[in-house]
Amino acid sequence: MPVNEIFEDRMLSLGLARVSEAAALASADLIGRGDEKAADQAAVDAMRTQLNLLDINGVVVIGEGERDEAPMLYIGEEVGSGKGPAVDIALDPLEGTTLTAKDMPNALAVIAMGPRGSMLHAPDVYMDKLAIGPGFRTGVVTLDMSPSERITALAAAKGCSTRDITVCVLERPRHEAMIAELRTTGAAIRLITDGDVAGVIHCAESEKTGIDIYMGSGGAPEGVLAAAALKCMGGQIYGRLMFRNKDEEGRARKAGIEVLDRVYTLDDMITQDVIFAATGVTDGSILPGIRREPGFVTAETILMRSKTGSVRHISYKHPLG
Repeated sequence: MPVNEIFEDRMLSLGLARVSEAAALASADLIGRGDEKAADQAAVDAMRTQLNLLDINGVVVIGEGERDEAPMLYIGEEVGSGKGPAVDIALDPLEGTTLTAKDMPNALAVIAMGPRGSMLHAPDVYMDKLAIGPGFRTGVVTLDMSPSERITALAAAKGCSTRDITVCVLERPRHEAMIAELRTTGAAIRLITDGDVAGVIHCAESEKTGIDIYMGSGGAPEGVLAAAALKCMGGQIYGRLMFRNKDEEGRARKAGIEVLDRVYTLDDMITQDVIFAATGVTDGSILPGIRREPGFVTAETILMRSKTGSVRHISYKHPLG
């Protein structure tokens, strides 16, 4: 393989940080403006422009939807200059469009990159997810356990009471029964309105965020993005695709998935070393949001490489005008 086609994650990582920064900065003017579509489009346009400056032969495997549904950064779209290594890209230019429109916490611009074939091509369907941070034996919690059994097992592994466990759950009607069962254990529940990539990342830094475990259903593409983050930070994630109709099952088969009820582990979703970048749009427990100062706007980015386990926090001051 020619040298220029090797996936040099160290050399590409700063470029990836620039991509997430550009998306976050572009959406910043729309924070609190009540227009989700405009905020998302601004982030998409900026991310796509910046991606095309990178010397990569990239394909979007987790994107803004199918080609017919998304004008830009759709699944299968080719990005980059075409001169560099063949890479898979998973992205969410604005994870938390509602959060941005309403100026609520934890909106992020998120992107991950790995060698071609390194990421699960998850269809745009729901996924039942379960995630914990690093330091636990494999399988200490599983998707086959009930919600209360997971809390009991995790508390035993931590050597604490179930009342000392905090669970992160998307606040959705479909989770009402699960939340009611979790309440019986005495565990605390942090409900989030959107942004389940951030919800999963919280588990990897439980001492900082106070979140021990994430569970519940959300978008399958977001599950792959979250797995990319945990590949770098450590932890476990399990996912099982959920289908509401035959059309959604057809999407999965089109993506090459034949075993529809398979449980995916972190290493199933992300099979090789990857790099991951996220930039804060609104203030959150992972990253501060975009800040305006006299003459400058500041963005904060977390940049990670799974090969080395390195986690960098980058502060970028961009002059106005």
